[in-house]
Amino acid sequence: MSEKWTTADMPDQTGRLAVVTGANSGIGLIAARELARAGADVVLACRNTGKGADAEREIRVAAPEAKVSVARLDLADLGSVREFASAFAEEHDGLDLLINNAGIMAPPRSTTADGFETQFGTNHLGHFALTGLLLDTLNARPAPRVVTLSSGAHKMGKIRFDDLQSERSYKRWPAYGQSKLANLLFTFELDRRARAAGLALKAVAAHPGYAATNLQSAGTTNPVELLSMKVLNKVVAQSADAGALPTLYAATVADLPGGSYIGPGGPGEMRGHPKLVGSSGAANDVEAAERLWEVSEALTGVTFAFADRAAA
Repeated sequence: MSEKWTTADMPDQTGRLAVVTGANSGIGLIAARELARAGADVVLACRNTGKGADAEREIRVAAPEAKVSVARLDLADLGSVREFASAFAEEHDGLDLLINNAGIMAPPRSTTADGFETQFGTNHLGHFALTGLLLDTLNARPAPRVVTLSSGAHKMGKIRFDDLQSERSYKRWPAYGQSKLANLLFTFELDRRARAAGLALKAVAAHPGYAATNLQSAGTTNPVELLSMKVLNKVVAQSADAGALPTLYAATVADLPGGSYIGPGGPGEMRGHPKLVGSSGAANDVEAAERLWEVSEALTGVTFAFADRAAA
């Protein structure tokens, strides 16, 4: 594998069906576009289907032969997650690739439709439920894969089991770090459980480094913060196209081991070509991962019955 991996190194994706959450902009849009350009059928799972339709048109300009469609998915509403998963299973006999990309970063405190703190509820619980509800559809394919987007911010995260929803105390950046740490704990535990059940499913994670997308500005209206982020996006950040490379690497490199974590290979993992990167000790805490899994099943009402799926 090239040390300077780019989309030119992507294997042919013909015959693969992919779902990309939050595919109407940023990393999700780029990943969906490149997967479609490489031959995959791609479902753009977006909260705003109007923006999703705009993204579909943009992809078709870049890849006129692309097989791409839009479906509504609001990860901040478990009812919407269930509706999406049910409709998808009715329309498709399998799913090769699920990219859990959508996310929000550091907004003022709010809650989801189900009463969860919005970052934890959207970034983690929404994707946890979506993956569980699509598990049978994924396992209907010979080599299914789940890619979940984390962040270097996971290193400042702590799973506050005594206040998961930040009801007693909310600080937007620590809450973001908690949600991104949860993404890694979920990925590693999903891969462990799939392997223990003898399933072919691989779970891997990726992070984009510092990429110039609308994620940075979406969580604040503070003019000073907006200006500083605008400057950093111009001076420090890599492009959204470069930021999508770790996701695409994680999604398409055939011999990538389950439980891998991919990020940029440059200084501080801020930019550069994708490679295997490390994660914090907290992200590798198996006991915390098991506890978070149990709590997440209880909160979402979604159970991953791995033994049943393996037997089937």
